[in-house]
Amino acid sequence: MSKSTGEFRFKGRSLAELTALVTATSGETFETLSPLTGAPLARIPLSDDADVVHAIETARDHQPNWAKLAVADRAARLLRFHDLLLDNQAALLDLICLDSGKTRMDAYTEVVHLTLTARYYAIRGPALLRGRRALALLPVVTQVGVSRVPKGVVGLITPWNYPLTMAICDGLAALLAGNTVVHKPASETVLSALAGVALLRAAGIPAEAWQVVAGPGPRIGPQLVDQTDMICFTGSTETGRTLAAATGAQLKSITAEAGGKNPAIVLADADIQAAADGLARACFDNAGQLCVHIERIYVADAIADQFQSVFVAAVSALKLAPGLGWDAEVGTLISPAQLEKVTEHLADARAKGATVLCGGRARPDLAPWCHEPTVLTGVTREMTCYLDETFGPLVSLYRFGDEDEAVRLANQGEDGLNASIWTRDHARGRRIAARLRAGSVNINDGYEASLSAIDAPMGGMGTSGMGRRQGREGVYRFTEPQAVATQRLIPLAPFGGLDAKGFARFTNGVLRVQRRLRLP
Repeated sequence: MSKSTGEFRFKGRSLAELTALVTATSGETFETLSPLTGAPLARIPLSDDADVVHAIETARDHQPNWAKLAVADRAARLLRFHDLLLDNQAALLDLICLDSGKTRMDAYTEVVHLTLTARYYAIRGPALLRGRRALALLPVVTQVGVSRVPKGVVGLITPWNYPLTMAICDGLAALLAGNTVVHKPASETVLSALAGVALLRAAGIPAEAWQVVAGPGPRIGPQLVDQTDMICFTGSTETGRTLAAATGAQLKSITAEAGGKNPAIVLADADIQAAADGLARACFDNAGQLCVHIERIYVADAIADQFQSVFVAAVSALKLAPGLGWDAEVGTLISPAQLEKVTEHLADARAKGATVLCGGRARPDLAPWCHEPTVLTGVTREMTCYLDETFGPLVSLYRFGDEDEAVRLANQGEDGLNASIWTRDHARGRRIAARLRAGSVNINDGYEASLSAIDAPMGGMGTSGMGRRQGREGVYRFTEPQAVATQRLIPLAPFGGLDAKGFARFTNGVLRVQRRLRLP
C-alpha cells in the first residue's frame, strides 16, 4: 500500500471504490483536502434529497429483519468487526492521518477506542438488553416484564475531529439494540468513516442496516430529522441546539454531545512534573481538536510559578510534525477555518493584554493549517478565549487561592463536559469532583482514563449535550422500555362477590402486609 493519497488503497479498494459506499445518484461531487498537504484527497459523491429518502426507506424496510436476529448474532458481528479493526490497523492509521491531519498516535487512540467499544457491546450488550421482571401490586397474580424495544431508524450525524471512532462507535450500540442506521459523516473526513463502514460490511453488517449519505448539514439534515426515529449527534453546541429544537417540535428523541471549555485544577500537593506532562497531552492531543481536551488550567498559588515553568517546558518540548510517522506528538489543524479561529482567539487575547508563554505562531512550513501549541497567561473575562471554546492548540493558565475558588472558577460558563483534578490526595480529589459540573472528571489524568472506561457513561451537562455514549446508558438510549403485564386468576377490581368497599379493605390489607415485609 502506497502512502500517497492518489494510490492509497484500503482492503484492496481504491479511494473511488470506498466512496461508492455513499448513497448518491445526483452525479454531483465535492472535494476533500488532506490537512497534511492541503492537496485534494478524494471526490465524494453528493447525496440529494431523493438519495436521503431512499437511504432512510432502505434502512426502515430492513429494520424489522435486523431486529428479528438474536442479540447474540448481532453481537457476534460486532466481535468480528473488533478483529477486523486490529487486522487492518496500519491502513486505518494511514487513512485517518491523511484525512484529518492528526498524528499517528492520535489516530491509534481512535482504533483502540472503537475496538474497546465493539468488544464491550458484543460481550456485555446481550445481558444489558435482556428483559427483566418488575414488581406488581399482587406479585402472584400479576406478572410484569420489561423489555427493550429498538427505536427503529437512527439518524447518525458525526464529527470530523475523530473521524473513525466517533463515526462508528455510537452506531454499534444502535445496531446491537436492533436499530438500523442512516449515517451522515462530517464532509471533511468522509473517507475515514467509509473505511469503518467497509469493515462493518466485512463483519457481516448488511448494507441495508447501515446506509451512508454525504453532503453539507443544511442539505442532509432536514430529511434525517424529519424521517428517522431518533437523532444521534456529535458536534458543535450551535448545531446541537438547532437539532434539539427540530426534534423537540416532533417529540422525537435526540442525544447530542457538544463541546466544552474544559477546566483542570492543579492542587498544591500535586506531582508537578506528572501534572505538567499529563496536561500537555490533555491540552494538545489532536492539536486541541478534542471535545474533552483541557483549555483552562487553574493552579494553586503555592505552586503556580513552579508549575508554569515546568508546564511551559513540557509544551515547548512537544514535537510538532504533521505526517504519517509515530514520532510526532502534535499534528495539524483540520482546515483553514480552524486555523482562523485559533489565530483570532490568540490575536484578541494579545491585543487585550494576555502574555504568550510559548508557541503563538502558525506553521505553514510544516503543513498549511498547522499551529504551534500555545500557552497564555493573563487571560481576562473580556477576552474571547476566556470562556469561548477555541477547539485548537491554545490553553490559558490561572491561579487560585483556596479550594472553593478553584471550584467556582472551574464551574464558570454554561457547559460541562470534562474536568481534570491533580492531587496526591485521591479522596480529596473525589470530593472536589462531586462539586464540579462536568459529565466526566479525571483525577491525575486529563481525559483518557474516563474515555477509555467504556463501561462508564460519557457525555455533558448544561450546553455540553444531552444523553450519554458508552456503558449501559449508551445502548439504552437507542431503545424504548416496554412493560407487558399479564393478569391471572383474579382481576385488579372487585371479585368473588366483593363490593367496592370490600375490595378496598382487601387491598388495604395487602398494602399493610407489604409494608411490614418492607416490599417496595
